[in-house]
Amino acid sequence: MAIQLGSDGDDFAETHEINVTPFIDVILVLLIIFMIAAPLATVDVPVDLPSSTVDKQQRPDKPIFLTVKADLTLAVGDDPVPREALTSTLDQASHGNHDERIFLRADRTVSYGEVMEVMNALRNAGYLKVALVGLEDREAK
Repeated sequence: MAIQLGSDGDDFAETHEINVTPFIDVILVLLIIFMIAAPLATVDVPVDLPSSTVDKQQRPDKPIFLTVKADLTLAVGDDPVPREALTSTLDQASHGNHDERIFLRADRTVSYGEVMEVMNALRNAGYLKVALVGLEDREAK
């Protein structure tokens, strides 16, 4: 016993178009995820840098930043480092390459003597290429 349904010409016509609505929904969700995740990937140690009027120099692909914060603690990259472990941490960050340039940044409130102590520690560790980092002073140009 067989039943025949819809034989009176009400056949569904085949459509050969792609429904792009789910695709657009996925793209918008990915856009929102990247908009939220991108600022989190650029987290940096907060430091109030002094400004400079010199021309901007070429920055290496993966620079090693040594930061002297306002409370006189040190950080290599984003990680806090005790002064006793500075040499070993820099050796890990530079893979033992003492010719690697170390970018030294210090808070505006840090005294010159403290910056010199950190530079002496760098020299004693064998890192002789030190670059001082400052903010670009746009009004001076």
